Amino acid sequence: MTISLTEAGPGTQSDPGDVLGPVRAFVDTEIVPYAEEWDQAERLPPQILARIGELGLWAPFLPPSDGGSDMRWTTLGRVHEEIGRGCSSVRSFLTVHTMVTWTVHRWGSDAQRARWLPRLAAGELLGAFCLTEPDSGSDASASGTVAEPAASGWVINGEKKWMTAGQVAGLLLVFCRTGDGMSAFLVPADSPGVEITPIKGVMGTRASMLAGITLRDVRVGQDALIGPRGWAAGTVMTGALDLGRYSVACGSVGVVQACLDACVDYTSRRTVRDGPLSELQLIRRKISDMVVGSRAARLLCAEAGRLKDADDPATIMATWVAKYHASTAATAAASDAVQIHGANGFSADHPAARLYRDAKVAEIIEGSTELQQLTIATEAYREVAR
Repeated sequence: MTISLTEAGPGTQSDPGDVLGPVRAFVDTEIVPYAEEWDQAERLPPQILARIGELGLWAPFLPPSDGGSDMRWTTLGRVHEEIGRGCSSVRSFLTVHTMVTWTVHRWGSDAQRARWLPRLAAGELLGAFCLTEPDSGSDASASGTVAEPAASGWVINGEKKWMTAGQVAGLLLVFCRTGDGMSAFLVPADSPGVEITPIKGVMGTRASMLAGITLRDVRVGQDALIGPRGWAAGTVMTGALDLGRYSVACGSVGVVQACLDACVDYTSRRTVRDGPLSELQLIRRKISDMVVGSRAARLLCAEAGRLKDADDPATIMATWVAKYHASTAATAAASDAVQIHGANGFSADHPAARLYRDAKVAEIIEGSTELQQLTIATEAYREVAR
């Protein structure tokens, strides 16, 4: 199967359905049947990663000259929703790869773009977004990793943790302290001094191939620095995390949809007191909550994507809102899915348990629910004060 990702040009109307139909078929035939197996194995097979590259889904937002298809962010959000419906671990790979690839495209030099973008777009090289540190949590200061100037470039020392795709990524976007500011560096994963340690036994997105990454006297050239020194906090980090939140939000919509699909199917076949489980009023209440949750979250994601397509700064807050609602809606829907499935909800024979574990991850990554609540409320007060 080949997916055409070509959209109409600027000023014309494109039909996302032209893309989403084939993507949905890909998810249904090549992801959904194997998601439980990957979850149990705690890794994604190379074949599925290669297929994503064959289908042009790693970085379709890039221009054709860089290996993309000029896909709009609204459409990309729907693609990530479909992938998230099938497997949140696959979606998480797309999330971090998008963050790294967009950073090179948006802030990289001409030489950096020429060197890295074609390989990133094809999936020949996967990216890992290296910000979080063992003791930092939601503190995005990257204070423990330091880059010091050297005669031929920089020397980096530090430790990163919870790096999605870290076990197989070939290019690391590493955030470091450089004096009083934060800088971002492109570090090949095979550089001397880079140590990668797989993280196993996590609760959710178990196949996302998490890793801890230690950098010991890693030497990189001047051409590894993204933008000026000490400049990354308000530009590279902010922009990339915004896209990460957008992808997680859209993927969370997919989780709600997967819960809805699984529960409708299960309750239509399961009988209780000589009738289908679907006839119970409390079951129908939970189903209706999933329907409303998925539709509301999808609309919020669409608004965030529309603002991104328009280069409107309001997209930052719109994405916070979308991610907050979608991730909490996914957790609620997955909790209800486990409840509806009863004891079967704890079994690998049904998707409910995996969906529940994956949904909870979305409330933590790219800004926890609590951090989002603070940020959204702060913005509300600012708007009143204007």
